[in-house]
Amino acid sequence: MENFKNVVIFDHPLIRHKIAILRNEKTSMKEFRELVEEITTLMTYESLKEGVPTTEIEVKTPLETCRQQIVADDAIVIVPILRAGLGMVNGVHVLFPSAKVGHIGMYRNEETLVPETYYCKLPTGIEDKLVVVVDPMLATGGSACDAIQLLKDKGCKHIKFMAIIGAPEGVTKVATTHPDVNIYVSTLDRCLNDHGYILPGLGDAGDRLFGTK
Repeated sequence: MENFKNVVIFDHPLIRHKIAILRNEKTSMKEFRELVEEITTLMTYESLKEGVPTTEIEVKTPLETCRQQIVADDAIVIVPILRAGLGMVNGVHVLFPSAKVGHIGMYRNEETLVPETYYCKLPTGIEDKLVVVVDPMLATGGSACDAIQLLKDKGCKHIKFMAIIGAPEGVTKVATTHPDVNIYVSTLDRCLNDHGYILPGLGDAGDRLFGTK
């Protein structure tokens, strides 16, 4: 796969360890959900080390007063792509507990593999925030591209996208369609199969998160 300036593929031993357990078909729903949140938190720490709005406050320590940078109030919005993206929200909230949450609902047409939007609810003023779009699987890239474009159409200018597992096809599509959006993927897999599923992947993330088929 081509190297894109706006794409970061993580190579962290702790993430690799958790991904191995996540892939296992015998991993329980509870453990799967916990792993998704843990991996997301590790990704958030690195993904949001730049570009987060901050403000300076005065802090009185036991010894003296100093100036200190803190994350600005109401600076971040998390936007999961429903439904699997919901599994990543708490992982971001661990580090940014005051972040508001918007929702974009999409489903993939199983015949055309084209995503279709059925729901969109976003916080007021989202166009002025740092928006973090989350979806565990970046497969064809269709849903991610459409969600990002929807946000741009709403006036959003600062967008980051995080996926736990990506396929080269999907990463390439999002990176080329939205070169101004930083894309963070914890693991890059081999390819897509004929049905648009990532190989080796981990199956359907939504089904494994919520116990459905």
